[in-house]
Amino acid sequence: MLFLLPAYLSENTSITHFSPVIKEYIMQTDYFFVENEKTARKVVKFFAPEKKQSDLKLFLLDKYTENADIKEAQQLMLKGQDFGLLSEAGLPCIADPGNLMVKWCHEKNIRVIPISGPSSIILALISSGFNGQEFTFNGYLPIDKSEKKKQILQLEILVQKTGYSQIFMETPYRNNALFEDLTKFLSPNTKLCIAANINDPEQEFIKTKTIKEWQKQKPELHKIPAVFVLGK
Repeated sequence: MLFLLPAYLSENTSITHFSPVIKEYIMQTDYFFVENEKTARKVVKFFAPEKKQSDLKLFLLDKYTENADIKEAQQLMLKGQDFGLLSEAGLPCIADPGNLMVKWCHEKNIRVIPISGPSSIILALISSGFNGQEFTFNGYLPIDKSEKKKQILQLEILVQKTGYSQIFMETPYRNNALFEDLTKFLSPNTKLCIAANINDPEQEFIKTKTIKEWQKQKPELHKIPAVFVLGK
């Protein structure tokens, strides 16, 4: 079986927010696909502090991974070994490369077990006040300045024409630059939700304002996990 295990969005989140079954599945296997070994070890310790770190067998599964890179792990699964799949934050396979392994499991008739947990994308959307029936997750915006401007303006047009909420992210150390671009390129009355440090009991910041209002109140987002939503 492949367990799709959620990770916390903030290390300060209480473990009482999570289902006890997460610990059960972590204790059931020593084998995990992980996007980042250091983060994965911290997540395992968070949910199951008594589990021996030396027993963990971790296989890297990031955006550069191909099936050939994890052939050893796949062979183990074909022989009956259970694996867990851990994202760096939130649910695996959303803004996360884990779907490569999930797709392979379906092809090999290996059972996939999803476990509920937090998704920064969904939590940002439901906290925004925007359309939650019809929305699009656009992932990360382009790094190139001209391409980024083009997509920002296109997302604004989509909101105006369709009413669909438009969700996107940025690498945390580029958040402030993205905010500057949004307030520079978008119309003053366009509404933007910024959801940062989601699930952190002390530092969570979720606000929806017009671009005109945001221009008067610049948040500090450098190196802070954040999700951005445009909507009506």
